[in-house]
Amino acid sequence: MADLLLLQLLQWIVSRPRTYEEAIEAWRSNCPRLAVWDDALSDGLIRIVRNGREGSEVALTPRGTALLNGN
Repeated sequence: MADLLLLQLLQWIVSRPRTYEEAIEAWRSNCPRLAVWDDALSDGLIRIVRNGREGSEVALTPRGTALLNGN
């Protein structure tokens, strides 16, 4: 079963477009017990979409979408 905090991160990302900067500010932690951002990246649940000069956005991968949908 997925961790509640991880599911909250995934739901937060899909609720509206999120910039990389916004996501890092809200979810990045130096605490090893709160590594939800790092876990989501390393587990292939989220990805950073680079948009050239416009910056970057954070999006769910198909695996992240499936986890969020309970599959």
